[in-house]
Amino acid sequence: MKHEPDDQVLDYPLTSPTALEPPAEWERLRRQCPVARIKLPSGDEASLVTRYDDVRQVLSDPRFGRQLDAPDAARLTASESGGVFNSEMSKVLPQTGEGHQRWRRMLNRWFTAKRMAMLRPRIEVMADRLIDEMIKHGRPADLKAGLGFPLPVWVICDMLGVPESDRDRFSYWSDTLLNLTRYTEAEVLAAQAEFHEYMAGHITTKRAAPGDDLLSELITSTDSAGERMSDAALVATGLGLLVAGHETTANMIGKMVAMLLADRRRWEQLLADPSLVRSAVEEALRFDANAGVGMVRYLNESVEIGGTTLPRGTTVMCSMAAANRDTAAFEGADEMDLARTPNPHLAFGSGAHSCLGQALARTELQVVLEALLRRLPTLELAVPATELNRLEGLVVGGLREVPVRW
Repeated sequence: MKHEPDDQVLDYPLTSPTALEPPAEWERLRRQCPVARIKLPSGDEASLVTRYDDVRQVLSDPRFGRQLDAPDAARLTASESGGVFNSEMSKVLPQTGEGHQRWRRMLNRWFTAKRMAMLRPRIEVMADRLIDEMIKHGRPADLKAGLGFPLPVWVICDMLGVPESDRDRFSYWSDTLLNLTRYTEAEVLAAQAEFHEYMAGHITTKRAAPGDDLLSELITSTDSAGERMSDAALVATGLGLLVAGHETTANMIGKMVAMLLADRRRWEQLLADPSLVRSAVEEALRFDANAGVGMVRYLNESVEIGGTTLPRGTTVMCSMAAANRDTAAFEGADEMDLARTPNPHLAFGSGAHSCLGQALARTELQVVLEALLRRLPTLELAVPATELNRLEGLVVGGLREVPVRW
């Protein structure tokens, strides 16, 4: 069925009634306007897709490219750098084609199920240590600050062979590079420069004394074409792991726990049957209504999507969170079903560019949930779920804090 684009231009990201609820606009857009016109924080316009099938098509179709630094591509932010999507990272690492696939394959060796199983006990120790600190400081506590935010950066630092003493610096860099509004252009550029300088020195150290970490392995490995990664590519890979693997998982930990505690029956169901942890994590990923900006693509040629023909040069925004609430794809899409299976959600994207670290994110979320159920079975929100505050300005959606007691 052909659709004419709606004349209305929506300010994006869309607003929702409360931090855990979806924007009311999603349902109308999926039903009436599958390709909507939106205005990004930069003031530039893009096209928004919200239906499950359309989002999956865009993410899987190579005609929807990643040339986000093209002259006519929409900028996410008004800053000169255009935000993290137009960072140096995208210029150093191949974003498409065989070069990108070779780079992914090198990293995929590390993100295997076997590697994650080996890493899991170390993540469990980290989670227990952070919960110990949270208990020591007493209740109420901010679960995001005490557990959700530090754990993923500890894991990324561990994977890159970064010493514990430098974890706070990595946390700051991650926050700066993924925030749309909190930091000035000068602060963002300074954070990028500091990170590059640190990583360049760290790579030099690892070349001289390799360890049992991802960075050491990448320094000594060759890709399928027999080529080694350049120092610039190693730095960009470190940056990619940090911005993709820290803030997203940190915020998801907080949101997952908040969703499960918002309706006490969900938490009680998990206490009664901890074997549901894995499917509960998947459902939290699907049910997340506060997932941030979405995934951006750039049209290399004219393409029809959702009954609308989009011209070459269009910037397309995919709302995976809206797609994950599509009743055409999920029965009872607006209900949280902790035993839902199968659960083909799009939280990690789809196709050749689906999230490289999804096995790691799943492992971290499962470990956190298992640890909290075991250590703090009486855990509850310290404020009504409707009073939780969104974290504004972040590329990835999150809660400002998650106040809990036990």
